[in-house]
Amino acid sequence: MFRVNLTDLDRKGKQIVEGTIPPDDALWGDLDDGVLDYPVDIHLTLTTTASGQVLARGALTTELLRNCRRCLTDVTVPVREELNLFWSVPDELRGSDEKEEDESIRWLDPTSNELDLRDALREELLLMIPRFVLCDDECQGLCPLCGINRNDETCECTLEEPDPRWDALRALQND
Repeated sequence: MFRVNLTDLDRKGKQIVEGTIPPDDALWGDLDDGVLDYPVDIHLTLTTTASGQVLARGALTTELLRNCRRCLTDVTVPVREELNLFWSVPDELRGSDEKEEDESIRWLDPTSNELDLRDALREELLLMIPRFVLCDDECQGLCPLCGINRNDETCECTLEEPDPRWDALRALQND
């Protein structure tokens, strides 16, 4: 489904690739548990250039499950990302050193007649996963002393102890 025959693509000039990758697919194998609980929908239009390059444009859509960074509740994050993927045949005149320098270009295997899109789609999804998520901008988080969720309950804990790292500045303020 996500393998493209380059000869057919070159002959037609354009090919539409659409499909869904389930969350339990081996492609997502080493993602953190629970990050991907929803299928990933892919819609791409592939075209070729006169010099043999392949351009894929489209969108990747899914929902990610993350924990709020303040209160640790589950947050579903909708993701819809526009994709612009580019593959090129390595230039034999430049040599192999320059091939490894440019990481933005994916390289086509000149001996293969097929392009597998799955690794590029996996890479793009990994780059889309937000590192930190908030359930709400006004999230109060967990109490550092008793651990209750301050969005749901209130506690009697007081944080009166001053941070000793600021003692030097407090001494300057008193002078």
